Amino acid sequence: MEFRLLGAVSVATGAGVLPLGPAKRRSLLAALLLRPNHPVPVEQLTATLWDQEPPARARGVIQGHVSRLRALLADAEADMFGVELVTQGTAYVLRMPESLLDAHRFEELVTLARGRRAPADAVALYQEALALWQGPALTGTCPSRPLRAAAEALEEARLASVESLAGACARLGEHERAVAVLRAEASAHPLRESLSAALMRALQRAGRRTEALDWFHRTRRLLADELGVDPGRELADAYAVALRGTGEDKVASVVASPPSPSPPPSPPGVALGTPQSPAPGAIDLLPRMPRGFHGRAGELTALSRAAAGEAPVCLVTGPAGVGKTALVTHWAHRNREQFPGGLLYADLRGFSDTGEPALLEVLRAFLLALGVAPRRVPESTGAASALFRSLCADRQSLVVLDNARASEQVRELLPGGARCVTVVTSRYRLRGLIASDAARPVPVDVLEPEDGTALLAAVLGTERVRAEEVAARRLAELCGGLPLALRVAAARLADQPESSLGAMCAELSDESRRLSLLDVEDTGVRAALRLTVHRLPADAARQFAHLGRHPGRYVDRYAAAALADTDPAAAEAALDKLTAAHLVVRAGSGRWTLHDLVRLYARDLDAGAEALLRVLDQLVTTVLAAADAAEPGDESCFSLPADFRPPRATREFAGREQAMAWYAAERDDLTLAVAAANCAGQHGRTWRIVLGMWPRIVWRVRDGWAPLLRTALEAARADGDPRAESRVLALLGWVLTEEGRFGEALGHLEAAPVLAARVRDTRGEATALINLSLAQAALGGPDEAAEGCALAAELAHSVGDRHTERLALCHLARHRLDAGEWQAAHETAVAALDLEGPAEASVASRVLLLTAIGEALLGMGDETEGIRRLENAALEAETCGYDDGAVRALGALLRVSADAGVQARYDTAMLRLMTRT
Repeated sequence: MEFRLLGAVSVATGAGVLPLGPAKRRSLLAALLLRPNHPVPVEQLTATLWDQEPPARARGVIQGHVSRLRALLADAEADMFGVELVTQGTAYVLRMPESLLDAHRFEELVTLARGRRAPADAVALYQEALALWQGPALTGTCPSRPLRAAAEALEEARLASVESLAGACARLGEHERAVAVLRAEASAHPLRESLSAALMRALQRAGRRTEALDWFHRTRRLLADELGVDPGRELADAYAVALRGTGEDKVASVVASPPSPSPPPSPPGVALGTPQSPAPGAIDLLPRMPRGFHGRAGELTALSRAAAGEAPVCLVTGPAGVGKTALVTHWAHRNREQFPGGLLYADLRGFSDTGEPALLEVLRAFLLALGVAPRRVPESTGAASALFRSLCADRQSLVVLDNARASEQVRELLPGGARCVTVVTSRYRLRGLIASDAARPVPVDVLEPEDGTALLAAVLGTERVRAEEVAARRLAELCGGLPLALRVAAARLADQPESSLGAMCAELSDESRRLSLLDVEDTGVRAALRLTVHRLPADAARQFAHLGRHPGRYVDRYAAAALADTDPAAAEAALDKLTAAHLVVRAGSGRWTLHDLVRLYARDLDAGAEALLRVLDQLVTTVLAAADAAEPGDESCFSLPADFRPPRATREFAGREQAMAWYAAERDDLTLAVAAANCAGQHGRTWRIVLGMWPRIVWRVRDGWAPLLRTALEAARADGDPRAESRVLALLGWVLTEEGRFGEALGHLEAAPVLAARVRDTRGEATALINLSLAQAALGGPDEAAEGCALAAELAHSVGDRHTERLALCHLARHRLDAGEWQAAHETAVAALDLEGPAEASVASRVLLLTAIGEALLGMGDETEGIRRLENAALEAETCGYDDGAVRALGALLRVSADAGVQARYDTAMLRLMTRT
């Protein structure tokens, strides 16, 4: 786990970056991270979040953001890392090991660098410190005065470190490197005189006196025009030295030593340098510098880090077409001066139609490049590998092994020198190489939309892309951020200058044509994926083909097993192999997903139509199991279809909490499954999946369920199942009532009990009458509503359905409260609560009944007991995350209490409700 301030404020975990949400929540987190392990008062947080006058509910808003941050940290298991967000009086403290904070590690590394006598050590530490920066500090936060001041302080520390890095480079005699370090920063901060002075000194020492003088005059004019001042002492001194053309204040250069065949003993650096032309006679087998390369700052930094130390093996992995070769080639060209012993490159063609080269063939090319006479090259792989290692023993070389398929393909090609760096690229994770040779993984993912748009501009020209900025961003999204796809799309557009980017977006929006449009000649996404899939083991290839039939975006081991008609253990083993091949991505514990273009490719593979039916039946059994776990003891909400095919295994739920968490995580995918079932004409499975979600619908009634329920209603009618139609009508009518659409709800709710009575579904009739009563009460018919609830209670009692009987009495109590019948309401609510033991009642009904009892007691004049009951209801609702119940109980309390704490709790619960809806 890593907390980041040096760039966008974020929290990175092994499963990805946490979704922190709006700027104010990021700002609150930033304020806590700027003072880790110290209490930060609410007043200070208020000043951080609002630059102007804060709103009246500022404290409640802060509490809401703190609550959400706690939930995010809990989901990420932050406590395992020693991280905890606690309340301390009127302040909050983020307790954490400060080593998890990038700003703290930056400060530590800079302190260590300042204490190093050896300049090479200082350079390495300064580079490591500066590599932690991923953009301007505190990006994504509110522009309040406290945060602006903190960001400026962090930026000042960064610039001071840049100047120190350049000074250490100068002490090494690497003046060109110092120039490269300083020029970009001096250009970005032209009024910072210390940077300009340092750059002038570096230029002078590098023998570029004219450039040093030009920079002074440029800076002098800027200072005069922008600030109306003359250059300060430091800048003037640097100018005087440049004018004299001497090195009076020059840092002593490294003393030249007699010519030696051995390279200097320092390890290869990891900073990005300026591309250099190879020296005459230098060994250079690298491909040409890639054109149009853009972005990848994080990956370049990660590769530089991995390349530090003794005999490092860097493993650059990622899916087909993500740009691994371009990244490594770009990095190698920019760091060529670090490898005086030579730059060796071999394409191992692990994913090529032309077949892999023999290892002896690769070794022969390396040995010839290193000066071995053709007749002296050994004829066996083992002997050639031994000779290669011995020749590299005293060299400082780079060896790039591109497109490796397996670990054994690489091992014989690893050099023997402690100062050699090996970079391997592969579509596979090559865990064997990590285990045997301590390879350091450098994962490469798809491009962000901004970098994808920049890649398009590099091919098509900046003007053409700027003319259609929105379309360019959409094009980058349709290509999934995959550089190969973006280049193919750009090639098509470059060949058709009259065509617009918007027109290309329209074409790519058609999923049936997208992959075809992203192929050109022998290059394209489909061709790259075909080669990856061709190399898969049979079980993984079969699983991959069946994943194309999955209707959702995420898959677990049970769904994968149903798709491929296998068991969950075999499915998980296949998913692990697909993850290693970067065809699927692990999206959290027990969940996997596919890149959009990979999903489209899998969809075109032959897997048979039965796969969709199998996974739909697996979902039907899973929603049924979740409903049984969330509402134990209740009647099963439907019977299984006549042609149901039971899956080999079904997910089990330990209890209500686990089931409700599953509903929340899978809602979007369940919605997609409903749409897929409906399109396939599987009406019985369509309405069953929706009805199986009823515990979640009841729990989060205002979460926009109406469209999904309308689909279920159409499916139930198409399936010719009046019982299902009645139950869906009752649930849909209740949702519409809660949304305030009473007239629309009434039509559905009046039809539901009639249908249920016709098919003798007594439980369903009782439920429908309860829901009808809510709409009737809202439309001004309290007596009619009370009669309906009383009848519902009788019907439920007649069939022994205590759950529905209790629900009917609960709503009857509510109707009597609305009518001011306090005693009758109290008796009804108590009877409902006593109907079953408290442990057996669901949380929602317990909270509502306790609230009703409390309100009735207040109406009867027993304020003390009424407040106690309402407080109990509110605490139980808050503990279980039942925001609707918390709002109702706390709202009733506020009618008799002006307590600020109750008001804050009410605001927090209401904010969560409003955020959801």
